[in-house]
Amino acid sequence: MDGIPSPKTVSTKLQRIAELARQAPQMAFTSLSHHIDIEFLREAYRRTRKGGAAGVDAQTAADYAVNLEENLQSLLNRFKSRTYYAPPVRRVHIPKGEGKMRPIGIPTFEDKVLQRAVSMVLEAVYEQDFLDCSYGFRPGRSAHQALDVLWRNLMDIGGGWVLEVDIQGFFDTLDHGHLRSFLDRRVRDGVVCATIGKWLNAGVLEAGEFSYPDEGTPQGGVISPLLANVYLHEVLDTWFERDVKSRLESSAFLIRYADDAVMGFSSERDARRVYEVIGKRFAKYGLTLHPEKTRLLPFRKPGPPADGGTRPETFELLGFTHHWGKSRQSGPVIKRRTMRSRLRRAVRVVHEWCKRHRHWHVADQQRALTQKLLGHYQYYGITGNGDQLSRFVHMVQRVWRTWLDRRSRHAKMTWRRFADVLKRYPLPAPRVVHSVWGRSAKP
Repeated sequence: MDGIPSPKTVSTKLQRIAELARQAPQMAFTSLSHHIDIEFLREAYRRTRKGGAAGVDAQTAADYAVNLEENLQSLLNRFKSRTYYAPPVRRVHIPKGEGKMRPIGIPTFEDKVLQRAVSMVLEAVYEQDFLDCSYGFRPGRSAHQALDVLWRNLMDIGGGWVLEVDIQGFFDTLDHGHLRSFLDRRVRDGVVCATIGKWLNAGVLEAGEFSYPDEGTPQGGVISPLLANVYLHEVLDTWFERDVKSRLESSAFLIRYADDAVMGFSSERDARRVYEVIGKRFAKYGLTLHPEKTRLLPFRKPGPPADGGTRPETFELLGFTHHWGKSRQSGPVIKRRTMRSRLRRAVRVVHEWCKRHRHWHVADQQRALTQKLLGHYQYYGITGNGDQLSRFVHMVQRVWRTWLDRRSRHAKMTWRRFADVLKRYPLPAPRVVHSVWGRSAKP
């Protein structure tokens, strides 16, 4: 089933919805659910990840596929008749870094399929409304595009002033009433709205106990990122782009990826004016800014030491610490390096893997570690981050040697012996995958 190409009829339906949404930006759709038929659900099933953990019913994707057509038809009938029951979400906690844990909600597989179908329809509508400043969980957009645009904008204004925006517990405190009012502006289909309401009110199973939160949307749900984007599109994006920027004296920009956002300002006065009111803006919609992580900082291009200028601060976004450095050709330049917490977490993951698989053949370990390193380079291999990439490789080598050394009490894995191992089973050298030079930042 996974190898079947996307049905043209589903693509045609989505294109029609998108075209109508683009032509009528103020129109609310009252009839969307009729687009979701059995073929649409098949496509939603195809797009649903099959390897995820099971929900409260313990049903896996393989279990669901045994009677796929019957299951999809039953799901469609319940959806259309409004008798679909949104099962509770199984909540688990995963490491977030710095010893903290992040709650993740795991819906049942069938629930994921229906969420995917509804998300496909809503995405066709909202992609016509969402602004260029948002990048998270949108088709054709990525974290590296957000980083690229941020770099270019900051370079254009010489760094300026940066406002880091951190929403405290966003996914747990998202107000259902405000979200429904935002959705009503574009989507008033009774079946779709009723189903979204069921997802918002679905219970949570955690440590054997059920609870029914009256706010928030669990991270991990297929539809949660889209609902989050709808919410912050109204609360932050349109407010900044259409209301705030018109009142500023100088240039400014916003970059948002899901609930992480950074604003850049040419003028300190503009930056402080926005900093003074942004907390009130979020409070109006039931959100709270983190008092320590939301901060305004000078990020202007550093001058000669003789000028007595203060050294610009650093800020973090999307796994990178952004700072001023020196280019070999053009003087001061903004650089990005892997955040310390992300580097420690990546090394910790490798450490645990090597510990569990230390008795594998060395060639098999080398292949697995090669994939882990290439995956790390694929995200963190960015212009200016070469030192951190090299540091990561060195730390991986140290971890690997440590666990190879523990394979035997007699044959010690000295550094000399390990050098011979690396000659026979080399690990890939660091490389830049994402270069800022000579490439457009547009998505």
